[in-house]
Amino acid sequence: MDVLENVRAVLAAEADAIRAIPVTPAFERAIGLVRQRSGKVVTTGMGKAGHVARKFAGTLCSTGTPAVYLHPGEAAHGDLGLVDRGDVIIALSNSGRTREVLETVAAARPLGVASVIAITSHPDSPLALRSDVVLEMGPVVEPCPLRLTPTASVAVMLAICDALALTILELGGVTRSDFGARHHGGYLGQQALRED
Repeated sequence: MDVLENVRAVLAAEADAIRAIPVTPAFERAIGLVRQRSGKVVTTGMGKAGHVARKFAGTLCSTGTPAVYLHPGEAAHGDLGLVDRGDVIIALSNSGRTREVLETVAAARPLGVASVIAITSHPDSPLALRSDVVLEMGPVVEPCPLRLTPTASVAVMLAICDALALTILELGGVTRSDFGARHHGGYLGQQALRED
């Protein structure tokens, strides 16, 4: 194996997968639901999608949108109690068939959740059918030689979440001082609070 060529191929595959994301009016609808909510944003996902969902909640918080990550496994054991009327759930599942995510969405509906937004590569999946808006990831082919390790799909999920968060930030008119008020520590906090 040519190691450098393999590294380039993986990077190219992930970049191609991100470029292939279908940017449709569903993004506008999803962003509208987030901005019009009366509660907070609840992100959820299992496994690697859960790691992206947790990072997404953190990005939203630091850019002015109250958000929290809900582990779908823990949701069945009491953590669903953080869901409240008017919240928007953003559920991440490449397959759209992750049992714990489907159960979390179903259990949250009776609690008055305003809407559910799905991020999935399967627009005909059970998660998509249970959601108000579906953000399609597009046809993702994992560069792993086994076609199993979720890398390109995770890159696509992360890119979609970043696009949502930064668009919401711009629409909300979030300033450097707004960012600094929520992220006052570390290098980024110093940069945000520094006068231009």
